[in-house]
Amino acid sequence: MAVADTRKFAVLVDGRQFELDRWFLASNSEYFRALFDSGMRESQGVGMELLEVTEQGFSAMLDVLYRCYPKIVEGNLEDVVHAASFLQVKALVEYLTFILSSDNCVDMLITANVYGVFELKNAAAMFIKNVIKNRRVSQDLMRLSPELMTFIRQLKPERFAAVASYCPSTPFLEDHARAVYALDEERNDWHLLTRLPPAASTALAGVAVLGGRLYIVGGIQSPKNQPVEETFRFDPQKDSWEVLNGLHQPRYNLSLLPYGNSLLAIGGRYGHQQLTTVECFQESSATWSFCPELPRAAAGAACATAMGRAFVALWKPLDVTTIYEFTVTCGGWGIVSTLSRSQSYGHCMLGHRHTLFLIRNGPSDDFLHCEIDSFCLATGVWTTLRGQYINGKGALFAATIKGDYVYAVNRVMTLPYAIESTHWMPLPALAGFPRGGTIHSFVLHSPV
Repeated sequence: MAVADTRKFAVLVDGRQFELDRWFLASNSEYFRALFDSGMRESQGVGMELLEVTEQGFSAMLDVLYRCYPKIVEGNLEDVVHAASFLQVKALVEYLTFILSSDNCVDMLITANVYGVFELKNAAAMFIKNVIKNRRVSQDLMRLSPELMTFIRQLKPERFAAVASYCPSTPFLEDHARAVYALDEERNDWHLLTRLPPAASTALAGVAVLGGRLYIVGGIQSPKNQPVEETFRFDPQKDSWEVLNGLHQPRYNLSLLPYGNSLLAIGGRYGHQQLTTVECFQESSATWSFCPELPRAAAGAACATAMGRAFVALWKPLDVTTIYEFTVTCGGWGIVSTLSRSQSYGHCMLGHRHTLFLIRNGPSDDFLHCEIDSFCLATGVWTTLRGQYINGKGALFAATIKGDYVYAVNRVMTLPYAIESTHWMPLPALAGFPRGGTIHSFVLHSPV
């Protein structure tokens, strides 16, 4: 079937008729693509009745494809998962993985297992493993079959992990401090995960996880801010490092953001110049290529992904933080929203389901008492979280989300927060990171 086929095709579901372009259905649903390519009688007509899915499931699919973000609750979850499975809609499966929560993860796992949606099943099981101490989740586990409980236990855990900032070392003088550590929450202790390669730098580098592997990009290799040109990749399952091709534009103080099956190296510095350039790393080919530039130069910009979308926070004009979204189809970065706060700017951004959390300094350059605003992608509304949040030694600026929890870390302690609707609720503190200085944190699969 031609990709540009704009003929309408009527789909009747539970008595409700949907008129949609053939190319739209075929490009988003493997079921309809196969139908239109089959030459069957139904594919030649102007419409069909779809008996296998419900109107709720079909409507939810369309809402996701049009970025309306439907509310998935216990009452319609089975309909939606069934639609994702029968119609083979990848975007709907991804949406369900993005909205996993402590409230729905067990139901998601059970339903995904029934309908054979393996990507959702794996994601739900890993989410349960990450939040298994949650009271609601631990109670819901009693509804799981022995087979599903075994499936969860066999998964390798995700750990909150971190690395401090180091310049390269010489091969002749090994620096044992240059290492990545993972937090064992059961023992409340950090254990060594791997040592950095001698040529790798985490000082002003981009550090991120993609496909279960840790990437270190850029950084400085001398007091003169000479950038490191190689890309370093660590595979925790193989316990090995690889050296890959570097950026086309060497840089430091960049932001590194996972985005789908790629990494975005955003802005940064080269010499004394801030950069607007952005480069994209394709995991499949392990190569870098240029992509649309930022609207303005930026170094160390706050960035995050949410609902599979990539966002960056840029400053200017005065007292304004502007959120931009990277969109390939629109050919660049488009403004999503702006936040105006007197003498306060976004320094760290985290994505959690439909929400972007922007962590900003308090008034009058108060970096100890930070404030947090949430931006809802579904409604476009900003909300300031209750209270202030202590940013001792930059802990909040090194925060990472795992499941429904935020982990902020410094040398003194690791402070987890439970994400609530109006605030982050502090939980008992855990052991501080064993090294000082600026910290990069992330979530990584542990081999044990």
